[in-house]
Amino acid sequence: MWDERYSAEGYLFGTEPAAFLPREAGVMPQGARVLCLADGEGRNSVWLAGRGHRVTAMEQSPVALEKARALAEARGVTVDFRQSGIEDWDWSQPFDVVIGIFIQFAPPPLRARIHQGIAQAVVPGGLVLLHGYAPRQVGYGTGGPSDPANMYRLEDLRADFAGWEVLRAGDYDAEISEGRGHSGRSALVDFIARKPEQSA
Repeated sequence: MWDERYSAEGYLFGTEPAAFLPREAGVMPQGARVLCLADGEGRNSVWLAGRGHRVTAMEQSPVALEKARALAEARGVTVDFRQSGIEDWDWSQPFDVVIGIFIQFAPPPLRARIHQGIAQAVVPGGLVLLHGYAPRQVGYGTGGPSDPANMYRLEDLRADFAGWEVLRAGDYDAEISEGRGHSGRSALVDFIARKPEQSA
């Protein structure tokens, strides 16, 4: 399915990062080791690499990865692109920051596994940044899956990252224009949290 969606001419979600990322990226340390989950055609990972971060981007679709590599080359940045399904990712690799932007192909059981994996991958004191749709997005029809169960609720995210310091938790509507894949009034959720430092 994703190969087919990404095979159309141009970039499905555009070549600029999701608006969430430049707005919130200041919370990240300089030169951070960053993992971008299911990063598609590379718009977010390439932007982060251009800001001096050491970025790994995982994506299942080889068609999307080819476009992502072309975008990185055009922008003159280096990203460690890796082909992998999110359910097959090796979460033992450590990162300062793990970012998931519109990764709502995952139904609740897989989403729980992803969040457990993120919690494992993020180093003590590191960050998770999640940005996606709220359940009411289904009624807007401007992007995302048709099942509201795949969407984010802040109470679920707080529960999945219990004990983490929540730096931002927002549920709001906004107009977005991110390629032909995400365009129009959208119900959005932002969640940023810091993993506790290990006790001495």
